[in-house]
Amino acid sequence: MIYPSIDKLLNKIGSKYLLVNLVSKRVREIEKTEFYQLKENEYRSKKDIGRALEEISEDLVHLKKQEI
Repeated sequence: MIYPSIDKLLNKIGSKYLLVNLVSKRVREIEKTEFYQLKENEYRSKKDIGRALEEISEDLVHLKKQEI
């Protein structure tokens, strides 16, 4: 089973399009700054895209209304 579930993420973000854009921005930010919001052992995923999804699931990344 995929973690976090797409249903849980869509309840937080609202649409798949916005979710993809938010995740891609966060992944680029992670790659540029190498800053993670959780400790290394708190992530289930080893890849940055999975880690970005986990951060969104944990409400650590938010979508500003101006970004829409």
